Amino acid sequence: MEFALSATQTAVQDAVLRICARFDGDYWLARDKDGIFPHDFHRAFAADGWLGICIPEAYGGAGLGLAEAAVMMQAVAQSGAAMAGASSLHMNIFGLNPVVRFGNDAQKRRMLPPLVAGQEKACFAVTEPNAGLDTGAIETRAVRRGTKYVLNGAKIWISTAQVAEKMLILARTAPRDAAVRTAGLSLFYTTLDRRFVEVREIGKMGRKAVDSNQLFIDGLEVPEEDRIGEEGRGFDYILHGLNPERVLVAAEAVGIGRVALERAASYAKERVVFGRPIGQNQGVQHPLARAWIELEAAELAMHQAAWRYDNGLSCGAQANAAKYLASEAAVAACETAMLTLGGYGYAKEYHVERYLREAMITRLAPVTPQLILSYIAERVLALPKSY
Repeated sequence: MEFALSATQTAVQDAVLRICARFDGDYWLARDKDGIFPHDFHRAFAADGWLGICIPEAYGGAGLGLAEAAVMMQAVAQSGAAMAGASSLHMNIFGLNPVVRFGNDAQKRRMLPPLVAGQEKACFAVTEPNAGLDTGAIETRAVRRGTKYVLNGAKIWISTAQVAEKMLILARTAPRDAAVRTAGLSLFYTTLDRRFVEVREIGKMGRKAVDSNQLFIDGLEVPEEDRIGEEGRGFDYILHGLNPERVLVAAEAVGIGRVALERAASYAKERVVFGRPIGQNQGVQHPLARAWIELEAAELAMHQAAWRYDNGLSCGAQANAAKYLASEAAVAACETAMLTLGGYGYAKEYHVERYLREAMITRLAPVTPQLILSYIAERVLALPKSY
């Protein structure tokens, strides 16, 4: 067993933190207020080549593994950028894994380098208003007409669609099969043409600098060469990105929890009430210590899941468990930090209320804690399927 970061992973962490140091808490507080996408932050990562950390070198990337990407995303979140900073980069890290795995060489040469260079941004359009996490129930249709497909339908909770030029979209190319609900779905990576796609932003409680949206698609024409892999196998392809996404969200959650804990511990050492620092009181100490323990366990679970993925081992249970542990630990750590600061924790200038708001998304997405528990019950404990 090896419990230390490798030399490569340490180098990734150090390089990423150097970039993040240029974007302090006041920068992210401003983005939280104005809701403007952090373009300069995104450009900084593109300039140093980090947007393609997991994309093969042949297509402009660094060719590193999920373990290195997790180190990178934890460092971003832990720098104080939290989910706003992490989400501005997230799609680049493993979002196009289906293209890497199942696209042909011509597609990879056309689609991947602009993303790595920061010349294009992409969004991931799967979820729908009437389907939620039941992907087999999606209704967006892609009807073939000659060498093109015509798409019609609606998507919801699509991040970065306000600023994206491209989208990875799952649509139905065959009627729903009652026996195999996820059959007949096809995957496309194509231009987000706003003449045929209305992008309507959703107001939300946190991560305001990275937009969430509804998409209304009316007659969008997609060339056949923008279809990834075989027609009807799109669901199989996106599965290859789900476990890595859970690992990355776990890494980001750990990062948020750790920066909140750092701020709370620092405050507890300096804040004097009744003639003594509040950090001397076990009522303050113990919740902070418990938060550290929970984050430490979540981080170890996250690293194990990433290691298993990179080594070609099954990692569904581990990725889901890491995401569950990390999101629960992050929310608890942020709440503890806010309570440690008392009234100041409620003030935006101290940042921890922002961390709490942004940590909440790690519990909800990309899969809920309830579905994770159902997955573990069914796949690990061999209990009957509940849904």
